[in-house]
Amino acid sequence: MSETDPHIHVEQKVMQAGAAYRNLIASSLGRAPDAPDVVTAGCGLRVPYAMTSTRPESVTCLACREHAHREHLRYAEQVERLSRMPGAPVTGEQAAKAARWAREVAQRFAGG
Repeated sequence: MSETDPHIHVEQKVMQAGAAYRNLIASSLGRAPDAPDVVTAGCGLRVPYAMTSTRPESVTCLACREHAHREHLRYAEQVERLSRMPGAPVTGEQAAKAARWAREVAQRFAGG
């Protein structure tokens, strides 16, 4: 971990980062997990949790932006694929909405 790194990063597990995911865990388990002091970023560096963001416009590390872009596209593909399986817990419409959201966020990470 570099004390002089001025960049804002994304967590390596970008789809499990941020307040929405923490709220999901808290509502499921009845308690919120503690935020870590240090996390592994999408670029592979260990950085202070305070130097990470889930907002594409805030992330200044290019490698982290590329990582988050790929992860959101991968998520969109997974959701669509899983929704077509028999007994899927989400409808095709719900999956399409989630995939559309993920692709929009991926595009924001790509700078578009």
